[in-house]
Amino acid sequence: MARATAARSLALFLLGERRRRDARARDLLRGSSELDALAERDRGLVTRLVLGATAASGALDAAIDAHLRRGARLEPRVRDALRLAAFELLYLDGRADVCVSQGVELVRGVAPRAAGLANAVLRRVAEEDAPALGAARRRVSEGTFDASDLALVGALPEWLCSAALVSLGRDGAAAWAAGALEPVGSWVASNRARAEAGQSPLRALREAGCDPEPGPLPGSFLLGSPSRLASSGLVERVRVIPCDLAAQEVALAAAPAPGSRVLEVGQGRGTKTLLLEGAACAAGGPCEIVAVEVGPRKSELAARRMEAAGVAGHVRCVCADGRALGDELGLFDLVFLDAPCTGTGTLARHPEIAWSLSPDAAHELAALQRELLASAARRVAPGGRLVYATCSVLAEEDERVVEALLACPAGEGLELVRAGRTPLRPGCDTHFHAELRRVS
Repeated sequence: MARATAARSLALFLLGERRRRDARARDLLRGSSELDALAERDRGLVTRLVLGATAASGALDAAIDAHLRRGARLEPRVRDALRLAAFELLYLDGRADVCVSQGVELVRGVAPRAAGLANAVLRRVAEEDAPALGAARRRVSEGTFDASDLALVGALPEWLCSAALVSLGRDGAAAWAAGALEPVGSWVASNRARAEAGQSPLRALREAGCDPEPGPLPGSFLLGSPSRLASSGLVERVRVIPCDLAAQEVALAAAPAPGSRVLEVGQGRGTKTLLLEGAACAAGGPCEIVAVEVGPRKSELAARRMEAAGVAGHVRCVCADGRALGDELGLFDLVFLDAPCTGTGTLARHPEIAWSLSPDAAHELAALQRELLASAARRVAPGGRLVYATCSVLAEEDERVVEALLACPAGEGLELVRAGRTPLRPGCDTHFHAELRRVS
């Protein structure tokens, strides 16, 4: 009798912990001492299995349930094990006999009487669902696909793929879906607001064993050994900022001039605050930022981060509702709105997103986004700029929100300078940003 490997057994444990604790998969992986103890190859397998089974959960459940008797219910631990095995079989292109055998042993370990059921279900997945996925991949490659094919290839809800087709076009939607389950790169940005003599970020990252490679943007690095970053102290001291390349690109597109007044709406943890300040410093000197965040706890944490980063003298963190920005704030040369959104441009990085969204999510968020953008527009000084950014790929949250602003009284005197998404790069997120200027 085969036995489940240590890597797959750990993946099953972590997937169960994610379900029981309603935790984020990446947080569990980062905090797992058992994962750290495995060989590098096994760590990679655990990571792919846990993130992949989480990201593809809805598609995997549909495949599994199609092969159960009507009305049959699976014990949650059995479903976890079947999800892992089905994901490996379908999306990691594992050998069918190995995936079935290992899946059966995972099930046997948590519910011995269900081993036979697991064998039957996984064999049907191998015989029916794997060929169907292969056919969908061929249609996508040939350009003859529809939304249902994208849903299979990316293990995504079909309604979301339909929306992506409308928003991104056929080529863009195909690339987006194909990247939904792929590993993401570990990108960081240097803190360009605090240059220290003889202490370049590249050198510090190398000394920490992170194997950095300079990226295409100023101060960007891709880490070959990201696990070394946690113990380096570079993040705590804000020498470097964990941040996807797309977020860095949006901040650079909004780059404020030295000495300018900047209003940031939606500060969050302060990552883009640091990127904006760093861009100004790289251009010649600091800008003066008022950063607004509606959550008190987040605002407090961001303020501490500004202290650690050495920019607190030029950044004022304010806890306030971005929909009601008072006249006491004054007018600004740059207003940067990082709006709450569905996060559909970050599916590979945040595997919980796709199957947690409802088909109405973008519509509901668009109403809030329009309110925030109209409020932000009123704080733009004559000749100043307004930058609207999301990490969504859906036009309803992106272009349509900007169009709504320009069609309402709050948008009078503003003109659109440019709008678009960051490139669909392998291993990277995709963000949208639009730049407007007040001409009257």
